[in-house]
Amino acid sequence: MNITRENVDALNAVVKVDIAKEDYSDKVEKILSDYRKTANIPGFRKGHVPMGMVKKQYGKAVLVDEVNKLLQDALNKYLTEEKLDVLGQPLPKPQDDIDWDSEAFSFEFELGLAPEFDVKLKGKKAITKYSIVADDKMIDEQIERIQKQYGKLVSQEAIEKDSEITGAFKNEEKEIDNTVTITLDKFKGKATEKKFIGAKAGDVITLKTKGLYSDEHELIHALKLGHDDVHGLDIEVTFTVSEINKRELADLDQDLFDQLFGKDTVKTVTELKDKIKEDAEKQFSQQADQKFLNDVTEYLVDSTKFDLPAEFLTKWLQTAGEKQLDDTEAKEEYEKSEKSLRYQLIEGKLIEENEIKVTMDDIKDHSKEMIKAQMAQFGQMNPSDEELDGIAARVLSNQDEARRISEQLISQKLLEVYKEKANIKVKELSYENFVKEVYGDK
Repeated sequence: MNITRENVDALNAVVKVDIAKEDYSDKVEKILSDYRKTANIPGFRKGHVPMGMVKKQYGKAVLVDEVNKLLQDALNKYLTEEKLDVLGQPLPKPQDDIDWDSEAFSFEFELGLAPEFDVKLKGKKAITKYSIVADDKMIDEQIERIQKQYGKLVSQEAIEKDSEITGAFKNEEKEIDNTVTITLDKFKGKATEKKFIGAKAGDVITLKTKGLYSDEHELIHALKLGHDDVHGLDIEVTFTVSEINKRELADLDQDLFDQLFGKDTVKTVTELKDKIKEDAEKQFSQQADQKFLNDVTEYLVDSTKFDLPAEFLTKWLQTAGEKQLDDTEAKEEYEKSEKSLRYQLIEGKLIEENEIKVTMDDIKDHSKEMIKAQMAQFGQMNPSDEELDGIAARVLSNQDEARRISEQLISQKLLEVYKEKANIKVKELSYENFVKEVYGDK
């Protein structure tokens, strides 16, 4: 067997594999001999079928199968030994005239080669890394929400601004009849709020659905309709008041602290505020890290310049998926996936240069920490190591889940590299201002 490579350019090559008779003949003969021993052909005793008849009946199929196996093994071995960094998979060049009666065969494969490039993490322009703090306003609002959640409901005669109102939305034409509990702060306009203030149990209030809520999802919940049914809905509905209550705030005492965090974990309002701040900023940190990771990814893709074997990859995409793509579909698919492919190559280089590795022990430890956190949400604060090991083993027996955790860990390690080596400016702000700056004032 002889394998040669011709480099078309820096990103494309053609590999030629020449297979001679001595490369496959012994294997083919052995398989045919085994067939002869087991062949069941009328007129012949088992094991006594003439070899000529076996070759005539099975010879070509066995030859084609063995040559294809030999070809794939040889090609994979060659790519490994030559340390060729290929994109996609080798594409066989079309051959409609293979003469399987000959003794020697030649096959050619197109290769798309990964480009050579350098990655510079420290650019001229600094990337913003947000540090989100829980300010006093947010902490006070969270405490009030907790007090409302754990507070008592006190019956009221008439609706006030902060009442919790139970009643039924109705519209005969649309067959709407849904009982819900609402608060006035969810409505979009002050005019709607005014219609409710002073109303009593039994009163019927007529409302227009258009512009009733700022958030369309609130209308979905109120009317118990599907998203498509609510979109653009402009009808009159009635709301019949059945019950009016006011939420009396719970006292900030030891009973409440113990309900929230466990016995004696928090003992004062100051400690409560510190705990709320700590928990909130942990969550904010994850959101800020994700934003930072997205921004670094964007910077790396934009600033790291290299060419790709676009024509080869477009051709490869035609047959890479479950569905065969035509030329136009493959071109569209390549354009959609090009940015992702560029980042995969950049990420791979950064992983190699920074010697980032994830071991099975890393994956096990991370999965156990995730399981521990989930169990804590259900009040199981101190699971045993044996229990954690058992659950982790079951989770990691799913290869997709193990791969997902591995990718998550690699992403975390890359994030640490970015924090250490990228050109960063830290910007501290409240969560409210973070949302306004990053996502717009919604």
